[in-house]
Amino acid sequence: MDIIQVGDVLLSIDCFRERFACDLGVCRGACCVEGNAGAPVTLEEIMAIEDALPEIEGDLSEEARHVIATQGVVYSDPEGDLVTSLVGGKDCVFTCYDDHGTCLCAIERAQREGRITTAKPLSCWLYPLRVKRFKSGITAVNYHRWDICRCACERGEKLQLPVYKFLKEPLTAAFGAKWYAELEHTADELRRAGII
Repeated sequence: MDIIQVGDVLLSIDCFRERFACDLGVCRGACCVEGNAGAPVTLEEIMAIEDALPEIEGDLSEEARHVIATQGVVYSDPEGDLVTSLVGGKDCVFTCYDDHGTCLCAIERAQREGRITTAKPLSCWLYPLRVKRFKSGITAVNYHRWDICRCACERGEKLQLPVYKFLKEPLTAAFGAKWYAELEHTADELRRAGII
């Protein structure tokens, strides 16, 4: 059993089995500056980010502001998906750094400080889970492995925290509280059956 269905969402078994808890003190926000493309975004998220831009652009680097001014907040990746723009083909344009050199999301920082109500893109908030929506109405959720998140896996293992529990808030935002309760019930059944 590799795929588990909860409502109209198909989840890989790794969404239940894998342990995960971000450890910014170790990784220093590497997921915002590594990789080969920006974060996937929806049209609604793009509009919200553009509306919030005047409040967050002061937190961005001069290079990021230049990229946004010339290219915009997003571009189409090779697969045709809309993703956040990058600085130098690496850093997300919305990266900013704290006094210790840890990479943060300027959108998330401004939201936490109460300057904006816009949330960072759901694809960022849900990481390491990746969501793919199909025209049929089915949604697939898969666990993504990335070497830079090794410390998060180690911390999650130490805390015995399954990735779906670590991501309760964004999963609830994405699929609803009722769906998340069904997800927890499914996890309990899988645990009782010795599958996870």
